[in-house]
Amino acid sequence: MDEQLKAFLNYLFIEKGSAQNTIMAYERDLQSYLRYLKNIESVLSLNDVQRVHIVHFLRFLKEQGKSSKTLARHIASVRAFHQFLLRAKATGQDPSVQIETPRLERSLPNVLSLQEVETLMETPKLEDHFGIRDKAMLELLYATGIRVSELIGLEIDNVQLTMGFVRCNGNKERIIPIGRAAADAIKQYLDYGRPRFISMKQQDNALFLNHQGKRLTRQGFWKILKKLAKEAGIEKELTPHTLRHSFATHLLENGADLRAVQEMLGHSDISTTQIYTQVSKAKIKDVYSKFHPRA
Repeated sequence: MDEQLKAFLNYLFIEKGSAQNTIMAYERDLQSYLRYLKNIESVLSLNDVQRVHIVHFLRFLKEQGKSSKTLARHIASVRAFHQFLLRAKATGQDPSVQIETPRLERSLPNVLSLQEVETLMETPKLEDHFGIRDKAMLELLYATGIRVSELIGLEIDNVQLTMGFVRCNGNKERIIPIGRAAADAIKQYLDYGRPRFISMKQQDNALFLNHQGKRLTRQGFWKILKKLAKEAGIEKELTPHTLRHSFATHLLENGADLRAVQEMLGHSDISTTQIYTQVSKAKIKDVYSKFHPRA
């Protein structure tokens, strides 16, 4: 079964071109699935898996307190795996075909106010190359709505300051415009910040570097953001995705076209983007309830 899992992961990487984080998520889900089949159900061949085994696995996860979102993700992983095995003729049937996905309660994303964004952007101290870099990263995240994995994956030539856009190679390549504030911050970083990060031993074409002159990691950026949020006095939960949520919500609040926002975010399904319109409606309702004399 481990060999079949390895073949599936290779398929995701080579044929589908899935992002590394996506592949790792599939691997985690399916490893727990295969352990369950082997240790609990005593199933040693994927050709012997029945629908009831998958139902028991989902019940097992639910008894462990897993959320509906986690269950839905596991179902998607298991379904994709069995579909792959059937197409590859490694099995003769797909036991996941009639498994229903649980209904998800879609919580509204956490969003910063315009004032909180301004405060956060002014927090990095531009007295040294660390502050110049941090300012450029924040401005670019909010200007484009890209994911943190896409941010740290940027190369120098992905950013075209003269023409005002960034080329992002996420799940699918997309061109996203950047405004003057972000362009100015990036130019300052390239002129005065990045050269001081470059190591003679370490020549990296990555746009954003750490103190060793290497590509900044996801964990490294998380630490920087957590530190800046504390300095800015922002009490609500602030993650790299919060800036992505804020980017989309603020665009829609100011009249941006939903399809254009979908394209910039790189969403394959517009229903994923529509959640941000609900944020705007919730904000309007809150304002009405607070200020209308007969609310």
